Amino acid sequence: MSSSAPGHTPHYFVPQPSRHPAFAAFGLFFVILGAGQWVKGASRGKYSLFFGLLWLFGVLFQWFRDAVHESESGQYGRKIDLSYRWSMSWFIFSEVMFFGAFFTALWWMRSHSVPALAGIENALIWPDFKAVWPSQAAGVTASPAGIIEPFQTMGPWPLPTINTALLLTSGVTLTIAHHLLIAGDRAKTIMWMWITVILGATFVCVQGYEYYHAYADLNLKLTSGAYGSTFFMLTGFHGFHVLVGMLMLLFITLRLMKGHFTPERHFGFEGAAWYWHFVDVVWLGLYVLVYWM
Repeated sequence: MSSSAPGHTPHYFVPQPSRHPAFAAFGLFFVILGAGQWVKGASRGKYSLFFGLLWLFGVLFQWFRDAVHESESGQYGRKIDLSYRWSMSWFIFSEVMFFGAFFTALWWMRSHSVPALAGIENALIWPDFKAVWPSQAAGVTASPAGIIEPFQTMGPWPLPTINTALLLTSGVTLTIAHHLLIAGDRAKTIMWMWITVILGATFVCVQGYEYYHAYADLNLKLTSGAYGSTFFMLTGFHGFHVLVGMLMLLFITLRLMKGHFTPERHFGFEGAAWYWHFVDVVWLGLYVLVYWM
């Protein structure tokens, strides 16, 4: 949402027939087709996947551009603003359930699966197995059958702690930018938004280095037993969400530089801010449960 004259916006907005949904479905077809073929070993699958992704990104760019034009031309009224708020709220709720599933998997591994493997039923098969977490001693805790290479776990210092500081700081800078936008100070809003974007991009770079360190120095991989799979699933999906949130804030900043949004109407900004704060909260849970416990 952005600025529009209150007296000229329609009560309900009925969009014109659009090609974008059909074109997006066309791109998604090649994404799924290519991914399925690539997983099965067909080399042509990756070309279909990349073609579908490029096509989809092109469609989304045009779709979002049209939505911005509709907003800036004053076609969105209070009902559309309300629908966007509900839509973003339900989207974030779905993300809460998404990460909740992975947090639950981590809890189930620690509290049920690993202790069950050390029960009397498995004592004759794996007599040396010990129900400890994290499972890191190959042949004793991580791999009774000896099929998992020895690895080291990822501690909270220094990279995860640095990333925690980066994300918490970005939440503060984003809140400052929001208050400045409400106050009508566009120049300072843009400055603090750029700081937020840079902090988000730095987080992604630090996590990329963390993964390199995990593979090269700790021999910690996605195949490193239950610990490796849950570690990379949780931190990897969160890192992807940080990347998406950073891109959202980047485009909001570029729109601010073009003169979009006003102190009264700026839900595009608010929606991206909601998402970013959600990402911050999820990281705090990850930081405690994955790196410390």
